[in-house]
This record gives sequence, structure tokens and C-alpha cells, in this order.
Amino acid sequence: MLDLFKGYKGRALEVLKHFQARVWGDTTVQTTRGDFQGIILPRSENDDDRHIVIKLVTGYNVGIDVDTVLGMRETGYKEAHYKIPEKEFPFTPGLPKVKLLGTGGTIASRLDYRTGAVIPAFSPGELYGAVPELAEICNLETEKLFAVFSENMGPEQYKKLAVSIGKEIHKGIEGIVIGHGTDTMHHTAAALSFMLQDLPVPVVMVGSQRSSDRPSSDAALNLMHAAFTAGHSDIAEVMVCMFGPTSDEYGLLHRGTRVRKMHSSYRSTFRTIGDVPIARVTRDSVLPIKTDYNKRRRDNKVKVLPFFEERVALVYYYPNMHPDIIDSLAENGYKGIVIAGTGLGHVNKPVYPAIQRAVAKGVQIFMTVQTLWGFVHMFVYDTGRDLMSMGIVPGENLLPEVAYIKLGWALGQTADPDQVRELMLTPIAGDITAGEPYNGYLIFQGGIPEMEEFIRTYHK
Repeated sequence: MLDLFKGYKGRALEVLKHFQARVWGDTTVQTTRGDFQGIILPRSENDDDRHIVIKLVTGYNVGIDVDTVLGMRETGYKEAHYKIPEKEFPFTPGLPKVKLLGTGGTIASRLDYRTGAVIPAFSPGELYGAVPELAEICNLETEKLFAVFSENMGPEQYKKLAVSIGKEIHKGIEGIVIGHGTDTMHHTAAALSFMLQDLPVPVVMVGSQRSSDRPSSDAALNLMHAAFTAGHSDIAEVMVCMFGPTSDEYGLLHRGTRVRKMHSSYRSTFRTIGDVPIARVTRDSVLPIKTDYNKRRRDNKVKVLPFFEERVALVYYYPNMHPDIIDSLAENGYKGIVIAGTGLGHVNKPVYPAIQRAVAKGVQIFMTVQTLWGFVHMFVYDTGRDLMSMGIVPGENLLPEVAYIKLGWALGQTADPDQVRELMLTPIAGDITAGEPYNGYLIFQGGIPEMEEFIRTYHK
């Protein structure tokens, strides 16, 4: 009988036994705070012994303090099986051939009820078992390259991913989809934008903010949007495909060098910064917003440049930052530093000597702005001019994370300062633009009368 209470111990185990409530049982729990209806889950090994965890019908988990429990009544029982079986994808003549490369992340994950954490678990083949609608969009081939959370993606994975995509393109694939965790998706998108140039087909990165076992998951719709874009769109660029608004009206296609994750949990977390998205996408259409994008071609030629110098750092300036931050990087052999400076591109004077020492050691330093929107303008104030005279190079309107990725990519090819500067300041895939449209910056501030009126009138 103990297996019916798997994982529970102490007071929680006593309560379950007392009310004869089983793990995986659909149970009504009466408490001093009201009734809760859901499935009793195995206890996480990291939890205490005074809470019982149930999955509510909404898909969310809640921990119930055993001291508040008045009664428990099991209304059904069916042990859950969270592994989706892999299915061979059907071939449909006339549909485009798309390759899905799996790297991990929430779009390819399930809940691990041993720890309560989301873990990479679904293989790309299982995704078809979860989203059969994909068969109506394209002929999908799948390959699992990695099974890691996005925080564990780095230069090794960037290079392998770029090479793998190049091979698929040379074999004649008509579109690429990359399943990726959202936390660092914009870093990988930037890396691929520099490593894969003159693309003949779309390369679409996709993830989800909410795991596949939750009713509010955006995984399936994001996958359908990405697959349609890869197979049917004429936009041959590296893009991020995620929810547009918070609802499921449409997705947005963001250019890989101008996109950033802007909210920790919203499904519409990604925004194009300093520009507007390339297009909107639905399950059966791509609606361009921009017209100046790289167009799909019928050839299978692509320039693959899988280079990256790992001794590069991104430093976010803050008031009272001490010079030892810069000194430490230089002394530890870092070859490049990107600074996200204040305002138009500034740091405080106590850091100046450390910058001079780093430059003297051959460290190449580029300035970006932590405001995200706008350009570096270091010639306006004495601070900026002083920093340029020390050797810091203004990074135009490169986003800080994009500048970090680009500097690693540039230094992976050459250590010559002039060549690195030329690579950094030459626009590639829209990373540096001639200007920024006013409607790229518009941020609607909630709470103000005109915004509240807009929401009530046009977007309820």
C-alpha cells in the first residue's frame, strides 16, 4: 500500500492514509480555506512533509498545508502517464519538407513529478504525437540535437546548430524549425543570424512559456505557426516565432538580431526592439509587416560561419561600479568586453583606469546602451569622448546581448582590432539599422486614461 502514497512522509503521509487518499487520485480536499478539486501528485523530493500537492483542473499546482485539511474524498483514479509516444510523421505529397531540430526547452518538456521541475523530455518525434495538426502543414523530419534548458546553450551548441542547419539546407530542406527554451532564445537567434548568412530558406526558432501539460500552454500553437512559416513563408531569415498578443490571435515573427525576451511569464514575452516585427503569422497565413527582408530562393547555398571566441563578457554598468570588475576580466584573459552603459553610453570615472589597462592588454571594448532603444552617442558629453579616446568603440544601436554574441563571433575569426571593428560595425541581418521607427518604440503605459480607453474600445 505504501506505493499509493509514493514520496510522502511524516505528517502529509499520515493525512493521506487517514482519509485513504491516493496519489493520482482525483480528489476533493476540504480545508479551512475552502475546497480544492484536483489530482494528488507525488511529492517533490525537495518539498517538506507538511504539504500535499494537487494539480487543479486549471492545470496549476497548489500545495495544501496539512494542518488546514478537514477532509478528503476521492472521486476517481487513473494513474497519469505523461510520456507521449513517438509517432512516425505521415508524408503528404505537395506539402513542403521541413526539418525540426530539437534542443530542449519548455516546448519540448514535461513536468518531472519527482522534483516538481520542468525537464527536457519530449523528443521531436513526440511533438507530432502532441500536435497532429502539424501533418496538415508540412512534411516534417525531426532530429534531436540537444536536450538542455536554454541557460545551458552556449558557443558549442551555437556552432553545432549552425553546421547542422547548413547540412540540411545543402540537402534541399525547404525550411528549418528549432525548438528552443525561451530564456536565451534571443542569444541563439543572434548567433545563428551571424553564423548563417545568405539563407535561401526560413530558419524559425520557437519555444513556449508554459509547459505542454498545462491548459494554457502556448506550445502547440507556436509550433504550428513556426512550421507554417518554415514551410510556406518567403522570409529567408533567422526568426523567433512566438505569441503576438497575450491571447492566441496570431504569432509574431521577430528578426533574430532585434528580438528580446521582455517578460518572465507572459506568453507574449518577445518583442522586436528598435524596429517592428517582420510579420504576423497564423496557422495558415504569413502577413508581412516589413517589406525589406531576405527572400526565399530555390537554391541550396548558404554561407556557414561557425566561429565563437568564448573569452568575451557582457558587463552591465551600475552606479559605483568598481574598476576591479574590468581588471578581473582582463587579468583572466578575456579578449572582448561589451558594456551596457547608461544614457548615451557612459560609465563612471573610477572605471577609467581599468579600461585603459584592459585596452593596453589588447582587450577590445564596445559600448551599447542599457536603455535598449536608441543609439550610442558618445560624442555628446565629455564622458563619452573620454571613453572613446581610451579605445572604447560605440556600438551604434546593437542590443547589448546581440553585441556580446557578435563580438564573440568576430573574435572567433580574427584578433586584429581593425578587422574586429569592421565586423562589429557592418550591419548583418538587421542588427544595426539606419534609424528606428517611432512605432517601434511605442510602449502603452497601463493605468493612464487614453490606454484604458483603448483597451475598453478596441482590445477587450
